Amino acid sequence: MRSRTMQVLAVLFLVLALGVAWLWQQQRQPARPAQALVIAANTAYVGTCAVVAAQQQGYFAGQGLQVKVLPFSSGKASMQAVVDGKADVGTVADIPIVFAAMEGVPVKVLATFFRTGKDHGIIGRRDHGVLTPASLKGKRIGVTQGTSGQFTLDVFLNWQRMDGSEVTMVNYKPEELGQALQRGEVDAVAGWEPYLGAMRKQLGDTAVSFSGEQAYESIYNLVSLQRFTGERAAVIPRLLHAIEQGSAWCEKSPRQAQPLLPATAELNRDEVLAAWPTYHFGLELDQSLLLAFEDRARWAIRNRLANSREVPNFLDNVYLEGLGEVRPTAVTVIH
Repeated sequence: MRSRTMQVLAVLFLVLALGVAWLWQQQRQPARPAQALVIAANTAYVGTCAVVAAQQQGYFAGQGLQVKVLPFSSGKASMQAVVDGKADVGTVADIPIVFAAMEGVPVKVLATFFRTGKDHGIIGRRDHGVLTPASLKGKRIGVTQGTSGQFTLDVFLNWQRMDGSEVTMVNYKPEELGQALQRGEVDAVAGWEPYLGAMRKQLGDTAVSFSGEQAYESIYNLVSLQRFTGERAAVIPRLLHAIEQGSAWCEKSPRQAQPLLPATAELNRDEVLAAWPTYHFGLELDQSLLLAFEDRARWAIRNRLANSREVPNFLDNVYLEGLGEVRPTAVTVIH
């Protein structure tokens, strides 16, 4: 009996010694150096919540990433920052990606991380004769050209059996649209939240709103250039893990998330929280993304907004390996 007890104690001592040796060895190893990463993001847009949360909640740091977020007012501007080499990764909706691909830019979608169909629309002024959708005919409409705002406006006009040539589109930066409408430079504007909410608040009863819910679904993505996916492929799964954590936090914590987004913090809190269930936070690479790309490309060709007259093979613009490693079931692109 005593011999058996001694054997058990010897085994336990050996296991303990091996554990201590392993911990000592781990402490001797140098810490993995943090990887610097620059992300261009439209920080005014609720879709970037996962990026802001990943930084504020320490998810990037937990993945060994030292992230700098460059703020921009649109996905179009974020895309340009990536193209210009000012950022490694950008947060971009579908249309700027389509334009980049049609211009031959080797853009790569790492993942879609946000979707919603209820954040685009048109705001008009009653005192300028904008009372119904049909009354937009002949009006001056502010829009950020080459963005989802212009696409939403075109589709909306088409529903009213109007052509884009039957209105005067005036190009503004997203953050300039509200002032242009308030000053009366335009009769209406087309855009997205939170800018639309701020305009409704500014104009009060003078504002007339038309929803773009059926016209456009916002599909927000993490993008880079092909060189990044080649030279820094090992960083991408770590980035996606952090964004996945940020997405989960935003999904579950709207009251805590709203103050992280200054533009939404200025709006009516109850309205923002009421809209939150319509936001889908989460990583995916779905076949519907490619179908949306093709649809937007045909729109660009039809309206002569792109030099190319052919729809590209957008599968070439999707990087499958990163999300395939992090969450393979979320990759449903046919390839």
